[in-house]
Amino acid sequence: MRIVELILDEDQEMTGIEAISVVENPAIEEDFVALKAEEIKLAEVNKEKRILMGALLIPNKPIYRRSGEDEYYIYFSKDTVLKASQMYLMKGNQNNSTLEHQYELSGLSLVESWIVEDEVHDKSRKYGMEVPIGTWMGAVKVNNDDVWENYVKTGKVKGFSIEGYFADKMERPQDSVGMSKEELEANTLIEQIKSLLKDG
Repeated sequence: MRIVELILDEDQEMTGIEAISVVENPAIEEDFVALKAEEIKLAEVNKEKRILMGALLIPNKPIYRRSGEDEYYIYFSKDTVLKASQMYLMKGNQNNSTLEHQYELSGLSLVESWIVEDEVHDKSRKYGMEVPIGTWMGAVKVNNDDVWENYVKTGKVKGFSIEGYFADKMERPQDSVGMSKEELEANTLIEQIKSLLKDG
């Protein structure tokens, strides 16, 4: 099965993340924490904040994809995650959101954005989220009553998923001479995926 690294092609005008989608099954397998009320037992900070906090993009995490008969895994390096998070804000896309990648939403805004840099002292740890270093975290304010009442409070949406345009880069060569730490981590990830596929 192919393993594809998605990268940002900064020479292309259409590159980067265009919107954040609230979804039932996030591809990165990380649910968000709804910062609000008793009905949502994940984290109660302020009853009326109506903020969703969660991982937007996790580096070096294999994400299964299927297109017709073609099955493969994609992943993003730490460098791509960082660039994507910065470009998203530089392009002014923080108010772009969709529901399940299908319906454009209004009233959702990315109000906080950060990269996890510390295993112990990161804000994500305060809310019990054990995501790796290099993860792009975000907090989205929900000023849309329908989304909050009918999707968040009911548990119909559980996490974030990004929408955007990336170039792909096929498997890295196995020769580790002269590779950066990032490239070595990516190669290790590829080997882990291959091992899982053989065992499964």
